Amino acid sequence: MWRINQRNWELLGQVPSTQLVHSRAFGLVVARIAKSILKIRYLLLGGAVGGGVSLHNSYKQWKEALPDMSWFVEMLPPPEKLDTWQQNVIQLKDKVSNFEFDPRLKELTKMKYDDLKVWFDERLESAINASTEASPDFDREKFLKSPDIIDRLTSSEASEQVPTQQSQSTSAFSVFRANKTGSEQKVESLNSRVESLQDELIKIQLKYQKELEKLEKENKELRKQILLKEKVEGVRRGIKKSLIDMYSEVLDELSEFGYKSQDNLPRVVVVGDQSSGKTSVLEMIAQARIFPRGAGEMMTRAPVKVTLSEGPYHIAQFKYSTREFDLTKDSDLDQLRREVEIRMKNSVKNGQTVSTDVISMTVKGPGLSRMVLVDLPGVISTQTIEMANDTKDSIIQMSRMYMSNPNAIILCIQDGSVDAERSNVTDLVSQMDPQGKRTIFVLTKVDLAENNLADPQRIEKILSGRLFPMKALGYFAVVTGKGNTNDTIQQIRDYEEAFFKSSKLFKTMASSAVTTKNLSFAVSECFWKMVRETVEQQADTFKATRFNLETEWKNNFPRLRELDRDELFEKARGEILDEVINLSQVGAKEWESSLNEKLWENMKSHVFENIFLPAAMSGSSSIFNTAVDIRLKQWAEDQLPAKSVQVGWEVLKDKFEGFLAKAKASKNHDSIFDHFKENVVEEAVRRHQWEVKAPEVLRVIQLNTLEDRNVHDKYQWDAAVKFLEECVKERLRVTETLLRDLIGPGAYERWAHWTYAAADQSIKSKIKTELDQILVIDSNHGPSLSLEEQTVVRKNLENRGVKVDVEAIRTTWFPVYRKHFLKRSLGKCFDCRKGFWMYQRGVEGEPECNEVVLFWRIQQMLKVTSNALRQQVVNREARRLEKEIKQVLEDYSQDKDKKVQLLTGKRVQLAEDLKRVRLIQERLEEFIQALNKEK
Repeated sequence: MWRINQRNWELLGQVPSTQLVHSRAFGLVVARIAKSILKIRYLLLGGAVGGGVSLHNSYKQWKEALPDMSWFVEMLPPPEKLDTWQQNVIQLKDKVSNFEFDPRLKELTKMKYDDLKVWFDERLESAINASTEASPDFDREKFLKSPDIIDRLTSSEASEQVPTQQSQSTSAFSVFRANKTGSEQKVESLNSRVESLQDELIKIQLKYQKELEKLEKENKELRKQILLKEKVEGVRRGIKKSLIDMYSEVLDELSEFGYKSQDNLPRVVVVGDQSSGKTSVLEMIAQARIFPRGAGEMMTRAPVKVTLSEGPYHIAQFKYSTREFDLTKDSDLDQLRREVEIRMKNSVKNGQTVSTDVISMTVKGPGLSRMVLVDLPGVISTQTIEMANDTKDSIIQMSRMYMSNPNAIILCIQDGSVDAERSNVTDLVSQMDPQGKRTIFVLTKVDLAENNLADPQRIEKILSGRLFPMKALGYFAVVTGKGNTNDTIQQIRDYEEAFFKSSKLFKTMASSAVTTKNLSFAVSECFWKMVRETVEQQADTFKATRFNLETEWKNNFPRLRELDRDELFEKARGEILDEVINLSQVGAKEWESSLNEKLWENMKSHVFENIFLPAAMSGSSSIFNTAVDIRLKQWAEDQLPAKSVQVGWEVLKDKFEGFLAKAKASKNHDSIFDHFKENVVEEAVRRHQWEVKAPEVLRVIQLNTLEDRNVHDKYQWDAAVKFLEECVKERLRVTETLLRDLIGPGAYERWAHWTYAAADQSIKSKIKTELDQILVIDSNHGPSLSLEEQTVVRKNLENRGVKVDVEAIRTTWFPVYRKHFLKRSLGKCFDCRKGFWMYQRGVEGEPECNEVVLFWRIQQMLKVTSNALRQQVVNREARRLEKEIKQVLEDYSQDKDKKVQLLTGKRVQLAEDLKRVRLIQERLEEFIQALNKEK
């Protein structure tokens, strides 16, 4: 370079000095270094800006170059995979929008820039001084103020080709001025570029979101058509259950399973403080307002298990119910909410406020995320007077029980519009899941929080996990209503999307962490991930449980078949109905004989005490007949018909119980049914009511029969005499027993059996001796003892050294006289055996056989009553009893608690547990096969 420059000076006829040549060479070197550094800065800045623009242009070109893929809609994958792909794209966008340089790199660059600037300033000053000394007419101030200095200095290759003093100095100065303002320009340029990129990305995201919504609607319609087609084909070849329905059935079986085996199958447990929006979140996920509401009142009183699945129509259905509620109709929604409220109130028993009984329902609809959620009662801070004393503890214990499942997804709902310090559920969740490996935190009512809280930035702390003492897999912000209970789900979703688009607080937050729609996707993804990871292990657990139960059964009941409670009930039902059929095989003679005996057994006391004895003790034949007629008529009109109906019902019951007792004594009898059969019979008897007209029919028949006093033939007369004789002998035996208890054992018993009379018995025995003398003297003595006779007896005893009172004499007189009277009546029976001839011809005289006629009338009344009752039993009452028993059995078949109460024991419980475990294991294996097939 030095040689070329020297040759040029020689051609011009000038020879430069050595000092000037060295100074110019040094200035060119400095200028070139400055230019290189400036190029590097521009390359870095231009590369950053150009890269962003190039990325955007490439994205637009790629998007415009995409072919029309509408024909490929039918080949789209399931919604779960589309949802996962959408989440990944959104996360990539968030990473691009939040990208920034490492602060350490910025600091290092600034330090290097400052050092270079100091060095370059020194060299630039030296170059300017050298130029001034070489050219005295060089005006430094004019050069610095030149308006085109920057244009000339920044020309592409001019500074290298023109070896003039002015161009070299100008290039050096342009570097100095550019460096002076480069830092500020860089910051402003980057900030403006970042803002423009953010706005551009937001616009692209909104446009992309609209396209996705459009695709989702089209996909929903296509899936609806596919589901309808599958449903029609499924009816033809047998309905095939969906994957989530199969899993839900397993959970239902586990909820009813009483064996001591822990249920660790995954489900989504929704917990939160009362009125925190817990139920509203569940409704937004289910896309229907299916739960009742109350202003500040506890509405969720029992766990509600909601199974969400896809279907062509948006419907809801309760477990064990065939009715489907159309969730697109307001009338069906009102009825559904009312039914949920009724079931909750019915589940609460014994004065409690909350219940552990699970209310199971299924919600199906196009586009619903498949999962199983359990909505629990909200945690309360204070118990009101109307609540049970253990309400607060019961809710906490219930929440702990569901959250203690290590595979349960905990959906923790927190009200964002209240102070965080008022939260109860966060402490509870942090205790059950301290690492937050299965917890999803949801902040509700964030629209109210943003407007009302003094420090809205607390929301950012909550959603970043820096405020509550708990950890979570993810944090979501949602809006579940505008405060109007009449708003539809679509109106709430529109309001929610509009709020998050316009919210300044949530603008910088990742879009995947807001809205209930994204929450639903995330919860469904976590649920199925947990199911796939744990379901096979749970199946192995139940397989081991089944083996243990089968071994226990073989050891305890080796020769018995495994019959669970329902099978035992059906077997007992068949045996009872067989015995009912046996009632129709009882003959008429047997019915009438049983009824006759039962009737007399219930009537004989009244006949003797209220009719026969009062009339017979009158001593006059006319008075006897008159008294008998009056008393018989009163009896037949007032008491006899109802008493006869009662007797008929007792005989029917005794016959049926007799068949059961006979079956009980058989060789193949199973004692496990005894308590059940007894309870069924008692309940049927309690419910059974005899025909209302039966007493009136019996009254007419009985009055007509008792009014007839004409014995028709000798056979009937002899039968009446025999009947009277048997009845008198029976009453005589009863009277003698009473008298023996009163006076103690006789002389023979004292000598033969070494028994002795008590002191009061000895006194009454002496009284009896005195009373017997009175009856010996007057055999026709009346039923009453006169005062003179009482005084004579008392004085005679006093003379013998025995002091007695009048009451003791009267007490002893009653059985003594009755024995005497019955013996006399028994003797009259013997006399009347041959009195039919005199009775038939109306001959008056001894013996008077009015007693025989009375008992003949009663005997005829018993016959016609037995016959009438037999007809009623055979024709109506036995069938009505059979109907009542069938109804009781039908009621018991629907009452699980009654079955558990009546069919108990180790054998029943073991068979029940074995059946449940087998069913659960089989359904789990079926579910696992379907799950693997779906994979």
